[in-house]
Amino acid sequence: GEYVGFDLDLAQEVCDRNGWEIVKTPIDWDAKNIELNGGSIDCIWNGFTMNGREDDYTWTPAYINNTQVFAVNKNSGIKKAADLAGKNVLVQADSSALAALQDEENTDIKALADSFGSLTQVPDYESALMELEAGSAVAMDEGVALTKQAQNDNIVILDDVISQEQYGIAFKKGNDELRDQVWSTLLEMEKDGTVDKIAAKYPSINTANICISDNE
Repeated sequence: GEYVGFDLDLAQEVCDRNGWEIVKTPIDWDAKNIELNGGSIDCIWNGFTMNGREDDYTWTPAYINNTQVFAVNKNSGIKKAADLAGKNVLVQADSSALAALQDEENTDIKALADSFGSLTQVPDYESALMELEAGSAVAMDEGVALTKQAQNDNIVILDDVISQEQYGIAFKKGNDELRDQVWSTLLEMEKDGTVDKIAAKYPSINTANICISDNE
């Protein structure tokens, strides 16, 4: 009955160090800007992709790099992205993976997507992953794929990368003070090893992708 995860554990530690009370608030994603600008929430900290939204919020620097990958069944015979020609590839609707596969400017990825037998949008990853037994592939976040792989050793993640993006913490436009305090605390946590300690709890986190640095 609790909301848990890498982002939330980071947020909890940031709040604890600053003497703040954390309130984990589920929101209607379509209403996130209304919630933020109206003051119902103070930040969006939930695997939120910065790319393409740089001017919409006051952001921290990126704290983790995220990759879009293909997941397949280990018995599918699919070893690389080129093997997906003629296959049914599933992707979550309105996801970064879908946007990447439909990106007309990335000619290599667009050509790959055009080679698929079909590209099918589904409402969630759970329903998509159920189709792997039928020889399909799923285009998805690496973090989600790693989590599911830890639960099911029949899932294989291909080495081919669809796209890369960065996650940041978003604040209301102009709320530099809160942004700066949160980022300063995260830098302290990175330097004293707390970030890596939290990441070690979650198979979804590839510590090599954590990019918290005062060089930003």
